Amino acid sequence: MRLLKSDGKLIKPLRIARVIGLAFIVGLLFSICFDRSPAIAQETSPLPRASVVVDGTELFQLGSPGTYEAEERAEKANRQIRTAITTGQPPSITVSGSEQLPTLELNGEQLLTITEEDLVPGQSGRAQAREWAERIETAIEQAQEQRTSGYLRIAAIQAIIAALIALLLHWSIGRFWRRTLTPELRTITQVPDPDSVRIPQYTSLDLLLGFLLIAARVGIWLVAVLYISNLFPWTRQWSYRLTEILISSFVSPIVVLGENRYSIVHLLILAGLFFALEIVTKTITNLLKTRVLRLTVTNRGTREVIAILIRYSLLFIGAMVLLQIWGIDLSSLALLASALGLGIGLGLQDIAKDIGSGVVLLFERPIQVGDFVQVGEYEGTIELIGARSTLIRTLDHISIIVPNSRFLSAEVINWSHHNPVSRLHLPVGVAYGSDMNAVRSALLEAAQEHHRVLINPKPQVFFKGFGDSSLNLELLVWTAEPSKHILIKSELYFKIEEKFRKYSVEIPFPQQDLHVRSGNLPIDLSPEFQQTLQQLLKLSQNGQASHTDKTVDRKPAP
Repeated sequence: MRLLKSDGKLIKPLRIARVIGLAFIVGLLFSICFDRSPAIAQETSPLPRASVVVDGTELFQLGSPGTYEAEERAEKANRQIRTAITTGQPPSITVSGSEQLPTLELNGEQLLTITEEDLVPGQSGRAQAREWAERIETAIEQAQEQRTSGYLRIAAIQAIIAALIALLLHWSIGRFWRRTLTPELRTITQVPDPDSVRIPQYTSLDLLLGFLLIAARVGIWLVAVLYISNLFPWTRQWSYRLTEILISSFVSPIVVLGENRYSIVHLLILAGLFFALEIVTKTITNLLKTRVLRLTVTNRGTREVIAILIRYSLLFIGAMVLLQIWGIDLSSLALLASALGLGIGLGLQDIAKDIGSGVVLLFERPIQVGDFVQVGEYEGTIELIGARSTLIRTLDHISIIVPNSRFLSAEVINWSHHNPVSRLHLPVGVAYGSDMNAVRSALLEAAQEHHRVLINPKPQVFFKGFGDSSLNLELLVWTAEPSKHILIKSELYFKIEEKFRKYSVEIPFPQQDLHVRSGNLPIDLSPEFQQTLQQLLKLSQNGQASHTDKTVDRKPAP
């Protein structure tokens, strides 16, 4: 799945979702290693109660009687219970002491004394001591049993089966997501526009589905890891710690708006609702545009403007309803919006400029969806006018993303503005001496025989002037399909060449005449320089004469 960025680069929504999921998993593992919550930053304070845990299973909680802290009491009891487990002997737990302060003894050693801070409301100290003694005895016997070789073999087999099931679910849910769920949702939410040749782009629905797929897969492996870790007594404590961190991370409040506090679960649900709102509004807009507006409004650009206004109105109303339902104070959001406005004013000026230009284009409508325009060196059909940029589909079916501000700050040629009929210019040159009436007839016949050339206004032929090598003319034709002007010109030139051969009209080639004149070079020399040249000439002539005499003397007498 791919998306097109404003600078022409492609990105993948699934890759974005994977990065988000990977960052969450890394942060979670980091928090497990350091035994801290990844989502909340709370002040460290001693816990009022501490847990007595056997192999990751909590048995009960101890309070702080005042003399000893709860953590110290729980740590002493946990250490003594672990020692009893490693000995392998059957545990012996007795209850002694008074009714108000009963004492638990493990294998003849004092384990802990139950105080008023430890009591459950409505239960006496003696009864609670007997209940805790049964729990400790059962937990120790179970821990000793789970350390035997027979249990470990069965647990290893169960772990392998759980890993294979998780792997099968990972593959199956991905296949179902890509081949069944995603195509079905696309057919419902992405209704194609018959008047548009634009390929449906991947939207927030694909990003949401990709993130949900990753969340489902992470959930599968998280459940598998928790299940496997619970099978073994040594890893069960990690499962217990992971469960505590997940609960504290997702349930503890991290955002405060007014009098309300929101946790990660609340924020995820709210984000999911906003995603669903965006998908639902877009689906309603597409259905309205393709089923209702297409039958009542003939102009495609007008349909797009109405659809955009309806969509943004539904988004605004739906967002306000969601915020009211969740009890979010709008005054707090106003402060956030003011801070965001300050950030836009300082660092996002270009984006704000493009968004403002998009609003102007939406209401002023110098360009509309379906218009054939030329922006700089690019020309094509406008397929989408977004909040920040406009999508132009060229004749080569290449998508050009143009910022909205460029349509207001630079010259734009709109071939379809108010009237789609446009005139095409075809320059033609013929050789000197050609029959101009035959040339005119050939050009007009070529234009009249083309099916995309309008009969009214009639084609015209203008004599532009005398060129260096040709007589320059220009054929002017009218067409109602300016987006196909390149094809029309090519076909007309083929027709013109055929008609020129029919009427024996010669097409010229560049010619140049070169005139060479003889005579003296107009060079003026000074008298002194002329005298020097004459002397050198005489010396050279005398030398040639003496050389000739010597040659004659050397000849033998006859």
